[in-house]
Amino acid sequence: MAIDKEGRPSFLVESCLLAFGLPSVGEEELAREWEAAGAGDALICWVEDGEIVVGTIERFLSFRSGAPRYKFSSDSLERALKDRLSGALTASATMEACRRFSVPCAVSCGIGGIGDVKGEEVCADLSMIRDSGVVLICTSPKDMLDIEATVGWLLREGVRVLGDGGDVCTGYVFNGRPVRLSGSWRGGDLRPPLLLLRGIAADKRMQDEEILKRAVCEAKEAERRGGYFHPAANAALDRLSGGYSSRLQLSSLLDNIRFAAKLEPNLMNK
Repeated sequence: MAIDKEGRPSFLVESCLLAFGLPSVGEEELAREWEAAGAGDALICWVEDGEIVVGTIERFLSFRSGAPRYKFSSDSLERALKDRLSGALTASATMEACRRFSVPCAVSCGIGGIGDVKGEEVCADLSMIRDSGVVLICTSPKDMLDIEATVGWLLREGVRVLGDGGDVCTGYVFNGRPVRLSGSWRGGDLRPPLLLLRGIAADKRMQDEEILKRAVCEAKEAERRGGYFHPAANAALDRLSGGYSSRLQLSSLLDNIRFAAKLEPNLMNK
């Protein structure tokens, strides 16, 4: 990974999926896949004892092995720091960390949006894409959200939403109805506010939508008990797919990291 003359990386990687969203992927497998993908230099961002930590996969796995309990968005990050808490960061909090450290880009996988998730009816990911001055590279808004409404909100707020090699979003882990974007990114300008989507190949996605319905039901039940919706949904998807959903998301995140690494000259000169 490139580091600028002031010691800043060109991008930071969200930690929430890595901490909570890959139940079938243990520390050894995660380390092995990370190195095999050539992502060894990529830096992940999380909070530990009230400090924002930026570290390699080795440092993160030490944190992950301690079974962190919390996840923080941009809305709750300041409280986490003040109360000296520890936890993973969502896309919005990663963008906030990038803003604080003058890092031009954040990398995620599935992001929040507009949907029936308690406290995330309009997820903080959206306002941070609009306001942070940080480019976000990700796969797609998550399938249980209203992707059309999510993209529409961003477009109305002046955010460019571009697909890498295509001008539609067709879903995340499952295939959905095509949603028109601002256009197709084919190189060039990386000026924020910009969301750059890199969809999973349609033939690799999960096909049984009944699994998605069951996962949403389990996540809503976890939410009613005071738990986190998205980690519960990922746990259900993982179990119902025999671990396939976790490995599919990890593969997509690693692909996004490789893509961001190739963009470093553009990002560093943004």
